[in-house]
Formats: sequence, structure tokens, C-alpha cells
Amino acid sequence: GGLRIGALVRNTDLAADLRVRRDYAVLSRALLAGASGQLRNRATTAGNLLQRTRCPYFYDTHQPCNKRQPGSGCAAMQGFSRQLAVVGASDACIATHPSDMAVAMRLLDAVVETVTPQGQERLIPIAEFYRPPGDTPHLETTLAPGEFITAVTLPPPVGGTQIYRKVRDRASYAFALVSVAAIVQPDGTGRVALGGVAHQPWRREAADAQVPHGAQAVYDALFADAQPTPENAFKLV
Repeated sequence: GGLRIGALVRNTDLAADLRVRRDYAVLSRALLAGASGQLRNRATTAGNLLQRTRCPYFYDTHQPCNKRQPGSGCAAMQGFSRQLAVVGASDACIATHPSDMAVAMRLLDAVVETVTPQGQERLIPIAEFYRPPGDTPHLETTLAPGEFITAVTLPPPVGGTQIYRKVRDRASYAFALVSVAAIVQPDGTGRVALGGVAHQPWRREAADAQVPHGAQAVYDALFADAQPTPENAFKLV
């Protein structure tokens, strides 16, 4: 069967850790690539999924940011954008989602379990969990006000060769410039998800279908609608 991970489970949970290492290697590798050992041992599953953007203009309250103050503008458009989105962005926001764990969860087709303020349980496929930025980048997920995450469920293991690679400015405690999560099966089929390039873990069915045809075909499908800035165009090389 699959694996249900509680929202407050930490990396120090030995039983969950052993199961993830054995059956969901791409998730284990993504978790180890995140932050530092100290932070990993304090982070929770729900908190990781709900990380806010790491755009520098989101933090600088002297600069306009549509995520922080809707309608104020996006300073990143004409500013420092080296780490920001090259695909899936909008005229209102080019921020990226920072989580490594979420990229692996997207690859594995995880399902987010929630409870609404009215006490109703809801299951949200992670493919539907993050909102596109559009004109409302301050609305980052499909959670309703007051709704909270109770667990994340992973489907039964799919096997295959599982890979997570993260390119960053330093070896630890740095967010991805680009990360790649992939599962390749013995028959050549597979699936791919990216981090560091969009507002959410970036996965496309068209790209998964191209895995048997090689890396260039997968790349073309993933970045078909890319709109990089001059500072982050290197992510497409």
C-alpha cells in the first residue's frame, strides 16, 4: 500500500524515515537536499508544503510586491531575478516555490489531506494544491481560509530508478536554482518534475510522455512556454 505521513511529522520520525528511504527514494533524496540538518529536524510536512516565496522583493517592504500587498506591482520584473521563475509565471509575479520536498511529492502524485473550518475532510491532489499566480499571486494554494493540513498520502511505490538533483549556489542551506526529480522505469517510461523554475513544482504530462524519447524531448515539453528574464535565462541552458 501507500504511505500516510502526518502533517506534523518531522524528519526525526524513524519509522516514516525508514519507509521513505526504502520505497520513495526520490522523496528521501529531496528531503536531504533541503536547508540544513538542524532545520530539517525541526521542519514539518505541512510547513514544508506551505513555505512562502523566497523572492527578495517579498521580504523588502520598501519594494512593491503583489504577493505581500496585492495590486502594488512586482519589483522583480525589472529587478534582481536570477533565482526567479522562467515558466508558469504571470505579469503579476515571477516568484518560485522554494520546497524540495514538494517537488518529490508532485512527482509521486501525493494527495494532501485537510480539514475545513466546518470539520469536513478534503483530499486535494498535489497537482491541484498550488494556484497559478495569475492576477492573484497572494493566493498561493487552494486551501480555504481556516482550512488546515492533517496529512499527506503517497500512492503505492512505483519502483524504478529514482533521482533528485539540485543545482544551487552553495552545497547546503541554499534554495534551488533548478532541481530535477525523476523516476525512470526499466521499459524507458518515466516522469519528471522540476523545482526552482516556477511558482509550484513544475510537471507536465506532455513531458512525462516524452521520457522514452530522451532528455531533449522532455526539456522541450517542460519549457515550451518559458519566458525567462535576462538574469535567469541560464536556467534554460
